[in-house]
Amino acid sequence: MPKNLELFLTFARISASCFGGGYAMLPFFQRELVLKKKWLTDEQLLDLTAVAQCTPGVIAVNTATFCGYRVYGFRGAVFATLGVLFPPILIVLVISAFFWSFAENPWVQYALTGVRACVCALIINSAIKLGKKAILDVPAFLVFLVVFLLAAFVGLSPAILVICAGCFGLAYQKIRKERPQ
Repeated sequence: MPKNLELFLTFARISASCFGGGYAMLPFFQRELVLKKKWLTDEQLLDLTAVAQCTPGVIAVNTATFCGYRVYGFRGAVFATLGVLFPPILIVLVISAFFWSFAENPWVQYALTGVRACVCALIINSAIKLGKKAILDVPAFLVFLVVFLLAAFVGLSPAILVICAGCFGLAYQKIRKERPQ
């Protein structure tokens, strides 16, 4: 199968099979891109997700674009992006034609309550798996803890948190390299 088509179909399948936004896609990205296709390592997926978080736009689209570029250059980025966008566009077009006529239906509300809980569980599962790869030492754990607390209780912008964490990582490595062993 041509690489362009494989990228498109892989991201279309991921996109069509999960609900709840970019973070809900992380376990699907990990299973497809790292475990099955071996296009990325866990560390590369973490890096792409971090960069996707920092750049403007939807995290799932950004991750697909970066991964596509990594696998097959500019053309790969285009096909991966189109793949991740195609199913939601079709689904949203169909749902938008009918949504308001059944949105208040109690059965629909009950189903959405279950789906929201499922998405939260998938996000937590993915965070635990990725955290095991990202939090490897005490400084990384401290960054995790501080960012978690600031995000959860202070409500700082994710962009500010990511920039500050990146600056801390740079400063820490610089100090570590300059300190005699």
